[in-house]
Amino acid sequence: MKLRESKLPASGSQAGMIKTASFIALVGNSLLAVLKIGCGFKTQSLAVLGDGIDSSVDVLIALMSIFVAGVIARPADPEHPWGHGRAQTVATALVAFSLFFAGAQLVLNAGKALAAGIQGLQVEAPGPAALGVSLASVLGKSILAGLLHWFGRRANSPMLHANGKNMAADVVLSLGVFLGLGLSRLLGIAFIDSAAAVLVGFWIIKSAIGIFMETNLELMDGGPGRESYQAVFEAVHTIEGAGNPHRTRMRRIAGYWDIDIDIEVDPQLTVQEAHRIASQVEKAIKERVEGVYDIVVHIEPIGDRNANTPEGYGLRELD
Repeated sequence: MKLRESKLPASGSQAGMIKTASFIALVGNSLLAVLKIGCGFKTQSLAVLGDGIDSSVDVLIALMSIFVAGVIARPADPEHPWGHGRAQTVATALVAFSLFFAGAQLVLNAGKALAAGIQGLQVEAPGPAALGVSLASVLGKSILAGLLHWFGRRANSPMLHANGKNMAADVVLSLGVFLGLGLSRLLGIAFIDSAAAVLVGFWIIKSAIGIFMETNLELMDGGPGRESYQAVFEAVHTIEGAGNPHRTRMRRIAGYWDIDIDIEVDPQLTVQEAHRIASQVEKAIKERVEGVYDIVVHIEPIGDRNANTPEGYGLRELD
């Protein structure tokens, strides 16, 4: 059996942009991770150390993204007839799990230090170098977030968008660390740093859950909401001879739409005429829905289906 070679739109270009963005993220996060972890140990700041651990996770994410870029560029094969685009989705889910466990570990460690600080066992506030490193992190993460979102839009990559959101969350995280350190030194209360680290950990966990929920929708072939379906129904009505769009299903494959839809046509039409209408419907949908990977249009004779009969799956216009 030989499959028609099928790729996601501009998959080679997409893979190239993902590699470029991931390499930039790799270099930037590596520098920040080394800087923050070194400073965290030297100044005894758990908040800065935790921020450095988060950047270390970002380094692993960048390495994984570079690997995934090579996977998604492969053409479809008998084992993967829809191509390899879902590798991005799986990788994004792994990003979420990595962030979650990093955040949970930080909350546990910082929580213990906070309890000790409240009991008076911690007497020194972190050194001033920690403040400079945190400020540098805010600036660096802001640049990385902007670049990843830009590349994500250009490549239509959910993985880069998720990583961009992660970088944006890191900006808030580093800003929180900076403010916590400032208060710790200003007030002379050392355990404020540990409290900031606990909040940083919870922020990481929150970001991880948000990324996973978005990813899970795609993995479960979840729907996009009524608005996108309405655009498909309106496209059908622009084609003469096509009616009653039903059993409509839309799912994401690596940021692109895979659409199945049933329509009704005059039963007296020839196969060639019905096929022409189906092709026009496909073209009309692509003009109204951005980022379509594939469309399957199924033809039925008018009146063959009872309008009051519930659909077994998919949506119809009256639902």
